[in-house]
Amino acid sequence: MALFGRSKSLVGLDIGTSAVKAVELTRKGDRLVISGIGTAEIQAAEQLPDAVRAALQAGGIRARRCASAVSGRSVIIRQVPMAPMSDGELRQALEYEADKYIPFDVNEVQIDAHRLVTTADSAGQIKVLLVAVKKNLIDDHLAVLRAAGLSPRLVDVDVFALANAFELRNLAMGIEDDGVRALIDIGASKTSLCIMRGSKGLFQREIYLAGNDMTDAVAKRFGEDACDVERMKREPGGALESMQDAILGVIDDLASEIRLSFDYFDNQFEQTVQEAYLSGGSGYLSGLDTLLGQALGLPVRIWDPTEGLEVEGEGSGKLHGANSDLTVALGLASRLRAA
Repeated sequence: MALFGRSKSLVGLDIGTSAVKAVELTRKGDRLVISGIGTAEIQAAEQLPDAVRAALQAGGIRARRCASAVSGRSVIIRQVPMAPMSDGELRQALEYEADKYIPFDVNEVQIDAHRLVTTADSAGQIKVLLVAVKKNLIDDHLAVLRAAGLSPRLVDVDVFALANAFELRNLAMGIEDDGVRALIDIGASKTSLCIMRGSKGLFQREIYLAGNDMTDAVAKRFGEDACDVERMKREPGGALESMQDAILGVIDDLASEIRLSFDYFDNQFEQTVQEAYLSGGSGYLSGLDTLLGQALGLPVRIWDPTEGLEVEGEGSGKLHGANSDLTVALGLASRLRAA
């Protein structure tokens, strides 16, 4: 609560490699409503603040308080076994032992931790999620937000925002169960994977196979420019079957990585993933959910993170399709619930 004060609105800002997505949530009594949605393409890395401002302007978003996220190879997520101890002792122990789990100098990273399982196993240990992010990545990210005129209140990790979006969706729809589901968010340069039990995230991973790899495969098959392929992915017309055939190799490789994570999860938690929910901008290629489901051998469906939420003001009329590319931004904005 100290992070947000008594803010009425919060902007979730998803800064990817190709575009910026912004979603503003506003508190109306005991409800959270979508009050602004905006997107903008990123023309160049040095123009990130301009892209952020453009996304805010496109969505008519006036709130300055924001939550954003980092990702990539400078972000390390590990599940580590620890002896039961207090929160203070746990943080100290992880800082002392962090060099066992992360490939960076401990002094170069910001460390956080979260208990995944509070009950000790037969070895007397609990499962703890260790997150380490390079400080210079956070500093650079904050600099972009401030240069865009924003007041950052939280820097999260993409894959955790994915879980928060799913939790908000479940709350909005009154869904309560302990089903085990995988959230698969395919962006331009990476795929975020989060395995949920009910509304709780238990496993997170980033996989560096994603939309750009599919675009490259189609571009090679058709001899087209990557920009033209991106347009084809949204409106494939009669080329759909050939495009799907072109990306099968990428889908198979991605599915292999995802299955490895499923096997690890099953081994660690003795539970099996029952179905998968697909999101991300690359999910708009028609039939991608079916192709991935066939490769994984389980049901896969594209999900709408705005499902069950009210939309007002500048957000009205700006939702499109399944809105699956808004998942991370909406998950970040959902941190308004903690205010």
